[in-house]
Amino acid sequence: MADEKVKGPASYFPSIEKKYGQPIAHWQGLLRERMPAKHMELVAFLKDEHGLGHGHANALVAATLAGD
Repeated sequence: MADEKVKGPASYFPSIEKKYGQPIAHWQGLLRERMPAKHMELVAFLKDEHGLGHGHANALVAATLAGD
């Protein structure tokens, strides 16, 4: 099972951590502080205030909302 490729939003996590220098828990914490909010409001927050690209922001929001 360890050979299975990660799919979905979590597949972006290694590149998010590498590019932005913060662990996923950091980003999810920021998102949870802003809840309740709509998906695209959270995406805009990450893009506008933290400089994340759309795909990375969308993946973080989707994974965070799915986990909560």
